Amino acid sequence: MEIMEADLFGFCFGVNRAVDIVEEKLKEQEKIDTLGPIVHNPNVVEKLSKKGAEVVNSLEDVNTDSVIITAHGAGREIHRKIKKKGLNLIDTTCPIVRTAQETAEDLVGKGYQVVIYGENDHTEVRNILGWLNGKGVAILDPEEEVVIKNGRVALLSQTTKGKKYFFNFVARFLQNHSNELEKVTIVDTTCGETRRRYEAAERLAKEVDIILVVGGKNSANTRKLAEVSASTGIETHHIKDETEINPDWFVGVDKVGVTAGASTPQSSVSSVEKVLQELDQSDKI
Repeated sequence: MEIMEADLFGFCFGVNRAVDIVEEKLKEQEKIDTLGPIVHNPNVVEKLSKKGAEVVNSLEDVNTDSVIITAHGAGREIHRKIKKKGLNLIDTTCPIVRTAQETAEDLVGKGYQVVIYGENDHTEVRNILGWLNGKGVAILDPEEEVVIKNGRVALLSQTTKGKKYFFNFVARFLQNHSNELEKVTIVDTTCGETRRRYEAAERLAKEVDIILVVGGKNSANTRKLAEVSASTGIETHHIKDETEINPDWFVGVDKVGVTAGASTPQSSVSSVEKVLQELDQSDKI
């Protein structure tokens, strides 16, 4: 059985940057708190936890004099509370997410109602909305009812959504709400690194019999990567790590493809490939 990797997968710039910042801070102090998981990958979070980076769910749970804002960012109120508490703020917000926050905030200041193509309960989306003074919403269904008070709407995207999916959403939203709109601004806030990983998965699907997508189940970009892979018609399995591999998947398989989300470390991919090699050398497939 041949194992083939996508030509682009794993850690993106924003995740690398966030993890590097945390590890550098841990060289200066033994313990530090992160407001939520630094990235959406349990293996990365566990590794950093062993080094002293503890995940807390609220500022009330912070036990150190410093707190880390994760790669997904934080809303204005969180920034205000951190300052009020006198905590040292270490901001690892992905620059692409930061740009989306600033763009959305600027558009609200210009009188637009912001509509984000994204998951309302996703950390990044919640934190973008947290800068908009209640003048933004996040939806996935372009037919969903949205209150447009003055006919001015700005359409943005969760950064981990694919460009073509965003523009499809835009086209359908404009069609469904045309009677309510007077002025529309469209800003493509999708992440290029994420898009290129989707495209790499599509290329890989043309060469293999089955694809494994490695990464956290709570990672939006990894879930989308699995959806993109499956949409090609190839059998696709989204696994957290090597412990979720099922030997039955590979019976009669000649070529297996492996890709990974933007928050998945190389070590997780290597562990998956090692198990696949061991299966190929055994009598289990």
